[in-house]
Amino acid sequence: MDLQAYQQRSRATARYPEAGDNPIYPTLGLCGEAGEVADKVKKVMRDQNGVFTPEVIAALQLELGDVLWYVAQLATELGLELDQIAQANLDKLASRAARNVIAGSGDTR
Repeated sequence: MDLQAYQQRSRATARYPEAGDNPIYPTLGLCGEAGEVADKVKKVMRDQNGVFTPEVIAALQLELGDVLWYVAQLATELGLELDQIAQANLDKLASRAARNVIAGSGDTR
C-alpha cells in the first residue's frame, strides 16, 4: 500500500471532535501511541533481556500502526500529504549524509 492511499483510507475512520479542523487531537493521540511503543520496548529491556519475541514484534506492529494512523490524521489536518512528508525527510537525510552531518544534533544541520 502506498502512503497516499493509506492516508485517504485511514481518514474514513477519523472520528474525533472537529475532525477536519483539529490538529490538537491527533497530536495528543500520536504522543500517547508513541508512548505505548516505548513502553513495550522498555518492558523488553526490563523483562526479556532485550530479546524481541515474535509476540512482542506482533504487538509492536499493531502499536506502530496506531502511530501511523495518528501521523496520517495530523498530516491531513495540516493539509500535508504523507508522500511529500516522506520524500522531504529522505531529501533532508540525503543532504546531511552528503555533507557528513548525519550524526550530531540540531534540526538545521
